[in-house]
Amino acid sequence: MAAALPVCYHGAISRKQCEDLLGKKNKDGAYLIRDSETIQGAMCLCVYKKKVVYTYRLLQTHNGHYTLMTAGGLEEVFFKNLDDLILHYKRRNQGLAMHLRHSVKRKTALLIQPQKPPEEPQRSPAPMSAPPAPEEHEEHDYENAPDLSEYVEVLPP
Repeated sequence: MAAALPVCYHGAISRKQCEDLLGKKNKDGAYLIRDSETIQGAMCLCVYKKKVVYTYRLLQTHNGHYTLMTAGGLEEVFFKNLDDLILHYKRRNQGLAMHLRHSVKRKTALLIQPQKPPEEPQRSPAPMSAPPAPEEHEEHDYENAPDLSEYVEVLPP
């Protein structure tokens, strides 16, 4: 089961909305996490310091761990979950412009629903008294044949 997202995670809010929320808090060290607008699947850790919002890209590895994108030459640090990452960056001198001090909590619960595959349309059964209509047989060239499967049979010329 996936770990719950921290209350400082605001989902798909814009950079402008993020800056407004942190500006309203108006405290150095105020922070929140939002979805990246430029990299699908990435998140941003946004930290407020002296009326400036610093944004750090948060990536999730294939095994589910989180890391902050670092500049060349710096060692990446990996965390099992976002809470561990936040706890780490609450300590001073960990490479952020300002250590994390004041979580900006989202006001409403996020509703994340799994994507369902599209349902097949329901066909009503043919009446028992009527015999099925004979299907018309059409000749198709292979390029324009209806896609009945994922595979195409290739015949020699």
